[in-house]
Amino acid sequence: MPSPSPLKERGTEGVRLNKYSYQPVEWLGDRIRLLDQTRLPGEEVYLDIADYRELASAIQELKVRGAPAIGVAGGYGVALGALSIESNSGNEFIQKLQAVVDTLKNARPTARNLPRAVERMERVANEAVAAGKSVEQIKAILVEEAENIHAWEVEATEKISRLGAELIQSGFTVLTHCNTGPLATTGYGTALGVIIYAHEQGKEIKVFADETRRLLQGARLTTWELQKVGIPVTLITDSMAGYFMGRGKVDCVIVGADRIAANGDTANKIGTYTLAVLAKEHGIPFYVAAPTTTIDATLVTGEDIPIEERRPDEVTGFRGVRTAPEDCEAANPSFDVTPHGYITAIITERGIIREPYEQGIGEVV
Repeated sequence: MPSPSPLKERGTEGVRLNKYSYQPVEWLGDRIRLLDQTRLPGEEVYLDIADYRELASAIQELKVRGAPAIGVAGGYGVALGALSIESNSGNEFIQKLQAVVDTLKNARPTARNLPRAVERMERVANEAVAAGKSVEQIKAILVEEAENIHAWEVEATEKISRLGAELIQSGFTVLTHCNTGPLATTGYGTALGVIIYAHEQGKEIKVFADETRRLLQGARLTTWELQKVGIPVTLITDSMAGYFMGRGKVDCVIVGADRIAANGDTANKIGTYTLAVLAKEHGIPFYVAAPTTTIDATLVTGEDIPIEERRPDEVTGFRGVRTAPEDCEAANPSFDVTPHGYITAIITERGIIREPYEQGIGEVV
C-alpha cells in the first residue's frame, strides 16, 4: 500500500510536505525558500528570497519551475510583496499591490497556474479592503491565502496520483517527458506522481525518461526524483521514443500540462506533441495528468494558448558551453500544443476525463 501522502502540514513556517526530504517551495514567514532547480542534480542549493522581484526573476530563470509549483510561488510572492508595502489606507495598499501583481503574473506566459494564483490573491485583497479590513489584517489574510493555495495544490496532486495509478498495471514500462514530480508541483507530482503512487502500491514499473531538450529537465530532474524513490529509470534522448515504441517497449505515455483549453487541447513542454503523434501511430495510450488549476476554460482551443519563446542561447549551448557555431540562429519555443484527438484521457483531482473533452472539462471546472 502507498506510504502516507504528502498532505499539508501547518506550522510556524507555513505549509510543508512531510513525505520528501527536499522542499521545492517553502514559506518562512518573511521570505520564500526555493530549491534552485538549475543546480540539480549536482547540488542541492536553497535560495532565501525576500523580494518579490527577485522571485519573479527566479521563475523566469527556471530556478523554480513546473506549472503548479510556480503557481504556489506566485501566491507566496504576492504575500511577500504585500508585507513590504507601507500604507495606512486600504485603497492605497491595493494601488501599490498592483505592481507586485503585474510583475509576478507576467513572469512566464504559458502556464495557467501562475496567473490564476496571482489573480486569486488580488481578488482576496480587494475583498478584504471592501470588507473594511485594516492593512495589517489584509497582509495576514494574504499570507493565509497563499498557504491555502499551496495546501490545495499538494492535496490535488495526491488525488491525481491516486486516480491515475488505476491506469498503470504491474509490469508496465511508462514513458514520460520533462519533469512532473514533487519538484514541479510541491506535492506528490502529476505524471510522475501517478508513477510514484503506482510503485508504492507494489506494482512493478519501469520508466523511460526523455532527456527533454532544451534544459534537460528529464535528464537532470526526473531521473533524480525517480532514483530517490527507487523506481527503475532509463534515460533516453527525445528522438529515441519512436524507436522504443516501434519495438513494443512502451506500454503507455504519461505527461503533465501547463495549460489545457476548453476542448482538451494541451500545452506542455516542447516535444510532447511529437510523443502524442508517435503514441497514436503505435496504439499506445497517451495520458495527461494535471490539476484543474491548469485548465483555462476561457480558451476555446489550443490555438489560443500563448507559447513562451525563450532565449536562443538555451539552444545554442548548455550551462555556458557553446555547442553551435557563433552567429547560428536558433528557435526556442518552450512548449507545444497537443490536439485533444491524440489524448487518451486527462487525469485531474476531480476525476479522469475522456472524450468528449469539452463536456468533461466543463463538468470539473
